[in-house]
Amino acid sequence: MLKPEILDALRQAVGPEWCLTSKADLMAYSYDATPLYQRLPDAVVLPRTTDEVAAVMRVAHEHRIPVHTRGAGTNLSAGTVPTSGGIVMSLNRMNSILEIDQENLTVTAQAGVVTAALHKAVEEVGLFYPPDPGSMTSSTLGGNVMESAGGLRGLKYGVTKDYVIALEAVTADGRVFRAGGKNVKDVAGYDLVKLICGSEGTLCIVTEVTLKLLPMPETKRTALAIFADMTAAARAVSKIIANRIIPCTLEFMDNGTVRAVEDYVHLGLPTDAAALLLIQQDGPASVCDADIARIAEICREEGATRVEHASDPTEQDRLMQARRWALSALARRKPTTILEDATVPRSQLAPMVAYIQSVARKYNLDICTFGHAGDGNLHPTCMTDERNKEELERVDQAFAEIYAKALELGGTITGEHGVGEAKAPYLEWKVGPVGIDLMKAIKNAFDPHHILNPGKMFAGETRKRVVVRQ
Repeated sequence: MLKPEILDALRQAVGPEWCLTSKADLMAYSYDATPLYQRLPDAVVLPRTTDEVAAVMRVAHEHRIPVHTRGAGTNLSAGTVPTSGGIVMSLNRMNSILEIDQENLTVTAQAGVVTAALHKAVEEVGLFYPPDPGSMTSSTLGGNVMESAGGLRGLKYGVTKDYVIALEAVTADGRVFRAGGKNVKDVAGYDLVKLICGSEGTLCIVTEVTLKLLPMPETKRTALAIFADMTAAARAVSKIIANRIIPCTLEFMDNGTVRAVEDYVHLGLPTDAAALLLIQQDGPASVCDADIARIAEICREEGATRVEHASDPTEQDRLMQARRWALSALARRKPTTILEDATVPRSQLAPMVAYIQSVARKYNLDICTFGHAGDGNLHPTCMTDERNKEELERVDQAFAEIYAKALELGGTITGEHGVGEAKAPYLEWKVGPVGIDLMKAIKNAFDPHHILNPGKMFAGETRKRVVVRQ
């Protein structure tokens, strides 16, 4: 519990109405989209300006109070849960698009701008911001930056960190700094922008970002490939990339996911398919037509029973929405849905998909798989019930084996969800003890008193590495 004089200082920093302390208000900020993790903060503040953020941080620094920054709370690794209590700082009121610079092809916006709102604003002037996380209708730019969020277009266009060229941020002791700029080239000193992207709120608080934009693609072509065998679909993904075709979107859905989505939103998906590939290419019409034709040919060579082509923009949107509804559809099946993001090199997609299936059978679990197959980012999703402790133990062991297999195949424990609290015990599996030491040194330089999002990224104890069964 915070002392009255500390609460008074916070109220003075952001205004009395924007410092929340009632239990009902605190409860709303005690969790994010990750199941199984929850903790009440001692206070919630909602600043409107960078100066107000800095004022809050000066109070927190003086009294060594933990600060957990958040936007919409769509995080999937418990990265915004106030594990250590203290203050939750919500940046949702900082929601202004400050500038669309059509000469330099950039947009500058505050951290609380909703991703989809930014898309709409830049598209109205014929420009294009590619990152499109599945949560983009609610997620905010600050959260996107802190997680280096990906999305359906990541295969061709990359992720958030590839578009952040400048930012404004507040340090743990309340100082304001800017990094980067609108320059196409800039190698003056360490690249603080790239370091901060993906830092999960552990280094500083980003209040404003400048993002590079692209011209709007000329056209789009969309197709749906239907497979009777799931590993055949995975092989087709690898072969498409090996043929040096990089689609805008190349998404994978297994049968369980297809049936769940169809039951939920009734899009006319083939529920008898073992797996689907949702494919979209953008660019000049002639290039799109040639690429989609060759992709369809490759899918048939790898065993696709048929390939359907979207006839108009409405049909294109219908197919893409099928993938965007996946998590919501699966979450209806059981009380608890655990969504992960084991990622492997694209050439290893088929063995990874097969291994996930075998683990589900081994532990008698309901695991469905979908994801950004084109960049090797799979989302094995387990539907369970957190009240069933015995089953949760099996879920925990199953995902540990899935992470270990991903690493064995040259992959990683997380492609886009981040480490947060949920995967902190596994981070050393990926980066090694020297990597952990270097990361901790960076953390100490930015935040020597460890008040920014404590309990995230670095585990109290690394989990014992499991042995992958063959």
